Amino acid sequence: MPSKVVVGAQWGDEGKGKIIDILAARADLVVRAQGGNNAGHTVESGGEVYKLHLVPSGILYEGTLCGIGCGVVVDPKVLLEEIDGLQARGRRCSQLRIDPRAHLIMPWHIRLDALSERALGKDKIGTTGRGIGPCYMDKAQRSGLRVCDLLDPEIFRRKAYAAGEQKNEIITRVYRQPPLDMEAVMEEYLGYAQRLRDYVADVSVLADEALRAGKRVLFEGAQGTLLDLDFGTYPYVTSSNPISGGVCTGVGIGPSRIDEVIGVAKAYTTRVGEGPFPTELTGELGCYIRERGREFGATTGRPRRTGWFDAVILRHAVRVNGLTSLALNKLDTLAGMETLKICTAYRKPDGSILRDFPPSLEELAGCAPIYEDLPGFTGDLGGCRGYEELPAACRDYIERIEELCGCRVSMVGVGPGREQNLER
Repeated sequence: MPSKVVVGAQWGDEGKGKIIDILAARADLVVRAQGGNNAGHTVESGGEVYKLHLVPSGILYEGTLCGIGCGVVVDPKVLLEEIDGLQARGRRCSQLRIDPRAHLIMPWHIRLDALSERALGKDKIGTTGRGIGPCYMDKAQRSGLRVCDLLDPEIFRRKAYAAGEQKNEIITRVYRQPPLDMEAVMEEYLGYAQRLRDYVADVSVLADEALRAGKRVLFEGAQGTLLDLDFGTYPYVTSSNPISGGVCTGVGIGPSRIDEVIGVAKAYTTRVGEGPFPTELTGELGCYIRERGREFGATTGRPRRTGWFDAVILRHAVRVNGLTSLALNKLDTLAGMETLKICTAYRKPDGSILRDFPPSLEELAGCAPIYEDLPGFTGDLGGCRGYEELPAACRDYIERIEELCGCRVSMVGVGPGREQNLER
């Protein structure tokens, strides 16, 4: 395991946390590359459940170095609360490092996120309201504040006042809301600086040193391929690049340093938020899958929309990520169904067939799924400890997914526990 990347192959919430946790146990360095606390990895360890939002999953292993890359946007309050929560449960965080180039989520980002969504009304994007998008906007506009700024009180005051006063103009004049108290912001954030100072280190250099030394490095992504800013269902996407290419820019390594890219998918499809969803099940069966699969967001608690497995989406994910293998989760959720469906292509309103995922949201909204029926399977899959122990119909379902997506399934999840992940 010289270097592996783990990415979501659908709309996020695919169960990356469990796969990352399993691989993190074998890694010397685990680095988070993008996103913010709008993501959540749920990990079960030692009989306890951890919901991690910014801290990489490797934090649960003694001696594993963990990095938050420059592509991550950091809310220092949330990060410190997460660190405190881990330490209260007996988990040390001394091996955590934060890249000084990472951008800071400021109070005005959170305020503007909520105000913007409210103003959009029925056309809202469906953000988590945590300031992620506005923070990335400032990064692209070259007016953002970074972790390295926070460490110098004089520089931070100068830059933060300039940025904050500009945002207060928007808050008061455009949205007609009261301004933020800038002095209170200064006091709060400079307090965070004192606690975060010892965690700051150049994560790009750490990754390079580890790779040169032949150590095992794991790069973890947040969200999923269809939430990618460029290759997702724009504008119902996140504000960063969750695909494998985002690891290169979000950590500071070249693509030649990556040996494997593992895409994580569910045996069906889910999404949170707005936008078209061709295989969505809105009736009783969709509710059954949601309840049986515990499909509620780790970060927001929002119920996820559910649908049949979509091979068009997975072919798209295989291509744009350069996936070398798939980890297929939650096969156990489908046990007991008489017939399973896989979407193999889309039919457009004019009758033409699409095998590749369309770039236009409007084109996608007009697509109807073309299904292939497969026999269902029964039994308690959670007790299986090897691939050959799975029912024949379950193995047929997995192998048909491999054929349709052009990618080998290397891991099969049949439950939430580490021991319920079958490696082929």
